Amino acid sequence: MASSIAANKAELLAIANAVATEKMIDKSIVIEALEEAIQRAARARYGAENDIRAKLDTQTGDLRLWRVVEVVENVEDYFKQVDLKQADKLQKGAVVGDFIVDPLPAVDLGRIDAQSAKQVIFQKVRDAERERQFEEFKDRTGEIITGVVKSVEFGHVVVDLGRAEGVIRRDQQIPREVVRGGDRVRALIMKVQRENRGPQILLSRAHPDFMKKLFAQEVPEIYDGVIEIKAAARDPGSRAKIGVISHDSSIDPVGACVGMKGSRVQAVVQEMQGEKIDIIPWSEDTATFIVNALQPATVSRVVIDEEEGRIEVVVPDDQLSLAIGRRGQNVRLASQLTGRGIDIMTEAESSEKRQKEFVERSEMFQQELDVDETLAQLLVAEGFSELEEVAYVDPSEIAAIEGFDEGLAEELQSRAQEALDRREEANRTERRELGVEDAVAELPILTEAMLVVLGKAGIKTLDDLADLATDELIQKAREPRRNERSDREMRRNRTEDKAGILAVFGLSEDQGNEIIMAARAHWFEEEDAIAADDSQ
Repeated sequence: MASSIAANKAELLAIANAVATEKMIDKSIVIEALEEAIQRAARARYGAENDIRAKLDTQTGDLRLWRVVEVVENVEDYFKQVDLKQADKLQKGAVVGDFIVDPLPAVDLGRIDAQSAKQVIFQKVRDAERERQFEEFKDRTGEIITGVVKSVEFGHVVVDLGRAEGVIRRDQQIPREVVRGGDRVRALIMKVQRENRGPQILLSRAHPDFMKKLFAQEVPEIYDGVIEIKAAARDPGSRAKIGVISHDSSIDPVGACVGMKGSRVQAVVQEMQGEKIDIIPWSEDTATFIVNALQPATVSRVVIDEEEGRIEVVVPDDQLSLAIGRRGQNVRLASQLTGRGIDIMTEAESSEKRQKEFVERSEMFQQELDVDETLAQLLVAEGFSELEEVAYVDPSEIAAIEGFDEGLAEELQSRAQEALDRREEANRTERRELGVEDAVAELPILTEAMLVVLGKAGIKTLDDLADLATDELIQKAREPRRNERSDREMRRNRTEDKAGILAVFGLSEDQGNEIIMAARAHWFEEEDAIAADDSQ
């Protein structure tokens, strides 16, 4: 670079052209870097306090150098200011307040500090190169790209993508896959982010979308949009599931993805290091899709709990281990595929659970409604599980139960409402004893039962409640299931999925947000009041 700085004008322009071509950046950026290097050299010669500008003619290589000065009445800074008399010599008609040009003799390029110039030019070129890389890859997220392994550092694979480098982090690699320098690899562009040291291109071979893109490359019907992959789940290097649907009734989506003698799916399996792939027909009916997703296990029935967002799947005793899979793999992938929590149980366990719930609900109705066991059991058998359902359902639904009439229905509803009132009053008394302020009780959505739970958790004032995040208030805890990999994983998940204070009430995120914002409302009112006082 030292020789290039000392080059004549023609050679300087030639070097600028060569650098721009080699690095695939705009020639003007290289010229700008040269001008900045010349400005630094000029400041070193004429004084760093001067505001010196340089302009290099891109056609001839001629250099123009000047400093910018301000016209003032009384000069205080001789480097950046001139009086009217001096200004008139530089520019006729200049007035106080003008900024004018004071030409300087051109600096001999051979005298420029070579190291400083190299630093400026290299930095400019490097910045331009990084920006070009970012612009080239920023809109390619979700694409599959092929590159050559450059190195493996601390388990992370650095991939040469031609005009940039990407990284496959350890957690985005296929387990037990061995790659070496010089190997060609395909990976999914997960994220492109701008950083000080240049754009970070994060790649993945473990993401479900990598498998989906591979299928799109192997199955023309997917590429054309005739077949759609609605969902995908992976245990990288071991097993995967995809849910597919055909928008053309004459094309079998599963068969198209498998291909003649399994050629299409085998091409994907080979790229994914032998990962077994279950191709499943997707269905809008959740229960049907769950049954398909749990293949090869046979399912007896599916019970969907919309409030909890969970699904209870009942299987024959001899299908339990198959449904769960080795280390819970089959049910875990089915859960990821459907986006729902799945609990697997046998016929005997399901029957025992239903019987326990039946007894508990019957006893509750006996006690709260002051009715005999038979009548309470009839209510439960007809699907009633809570006092609220009895109190506020249409009376005709109760009267329609065999052996009931309108008079009994009205009486049961009256008793249910009285029981709810007793509960509410008991909760109100307990809430006040706990010290929960009435201002908290006036917030929307919150019931006296919820207020009692808040009080027991130490949430007693508006500020206490306002300081909470929504998740701390309503998040549901994920119950550990029998298909957890290990006791260690169960303990970790219990920590990660800690329940919110009011989780048991099944509030939605919108409801949680409404409660928190209502509790914070007084903060904004106080700020407005202070602002109004200040303005007066």
